[in-house]
Amino acid sequence: MDLGLKGKVVLITGGSKGIGLACARAFLAEGARVAIVSRSPANLEAARRDLSVWAENLIAVSCDLTAKNAAASMVSEVEKGLGPVDVLVNSAGAAKRYLPEELNEEAWHAAMEAKYFTYIHAMEAILPAMVKRGQGVIVNIIGMGGKVATPIHLPGGAANSALMLATVGLANAYGAKGIRINAINPGSTMTDRVREALKLEAKKRNQSEEEVLAQSQAKVPLKRYAAPEDIANLALFLASNKANYITGAIVPMDGGLNPVL
Repeated sequence: MDLGLKGKVVLITGGSKGIGLACARAFLAEGARVAIVSRSPANLEAARRDLSVWAENLIAVSCDLTAKNAAASMVSEVEKGLGPVDVLVNSAGAAKRYLPEELNEEAWHAAMEAKYFTYIHAMEAILPAMVKRGQGVIVNIIGMGGKVATPIHLPGGAANSALMLATVGLANAYGAKGIRINAINPGSTMTDRVREALKLEAKKRNQSEEEVLAQSQAKVPLKRYAAPEDIANLALFLASNKANYITGAIVPMDGGLNPVL
């Protein structure tokens, strides 16, 4: 199936590892030109090595998107290297998980800075140029924590909820300008962040991480956690011309675990 992504310029925040890296690999395999963004030069270098087969279509940009004015400079650097951005995939930022008794005011603020504002800053930096060209796609990879509250992910879940509202609101506001904005809500996905959550849960239950993982996966109707590539495949579709009438959608990807609207 031709997704119409060959030659498209795709900017992926958080593109150096986890779901973001899987998205970079998927878009490059489709012939897109990809910029991966991370605040960690070391992670970017590791990602470059991982994606070296597509080196001629790849650039890496170091940027801390929690800083208010950093995103505009990042977008400018990407456009100088690759050209106008056709697709923005937001996968940067991860709110730290806490046991409820360890929560404090700082944790709530940090979650918004790490997850909500990284996405907002990137979108605000990219939207003016997309409006000027009359086309563009944004895919926000958010998370089911914004739909289903879990005790060890309350600040991050609150940031996710805010991002879902921003996604559908901006989709409504910018649809007439030729811009589609959608979101993916992964459930547990086998990344370093989920492994961190397993450690916390294992500590809470006084069990091994292997026991917690087995018990957790058994509860999922599809009997497994997602792989990063599962999420990347949906991001590809939402960014493609096959999804040209989809905007303002929030798509759950939790294997059927949470029967919520």
